[in-house]
Amino acid sequence: MEETRTKRTSDSANPEVISAIQQLNRAIHSAGVDPRLLSLVHLRASQINGCSPCVHASIQSAKKQGESDERLHSVAAWRETPFFSDEERAALQLAEAATRLQDGAAGVTDEIWDDATDHFDEKQLNAIILEIALTNFFNRINRTVREQAGKSW
Repeated sequence: MEETRTKRTSDSANPEVISAIQQLNRAIHSAGVDPRLLSLVHLRASQINGCSPCVHASIQSAKKQGESDERLHSVAAWRETPFFSDEERAALQLAEAATRLQDGAAGVTDEIWDDATDHFDEKQLNAIILEIALTNFFNRINRTVREQAGKSW
């Protein structure tokens, strides 16, 4: 017997919440971090969480920023590819460690933290951490309401 899935919706978003999210996004994007790197961080966290709308949105955003298909297709296996800089690897590693908390992983170890601080100043690092947290926030909302990829927001 096939299970019927009920459409869940969060279409009645609170304008105060939307305003707060917009302020967070402005803070993230004003910290001097390359927008392509932020898209890669968003993509990796969303891949881990299986959030199809966020995977789709981060790819679209990255492509608008000039990101290549080759690199986008390789984010899931970034450790095994030559396509990412040390700075990008530090950010991707931080995104994974901060996202995989539910897996019982160690979280952000001193080694991961030190690597990130070697590549980013305090303002940039705070923006990347906020991007990771905001991505995880949206991933959880989208998974809860069963949002589908490709819908225009």
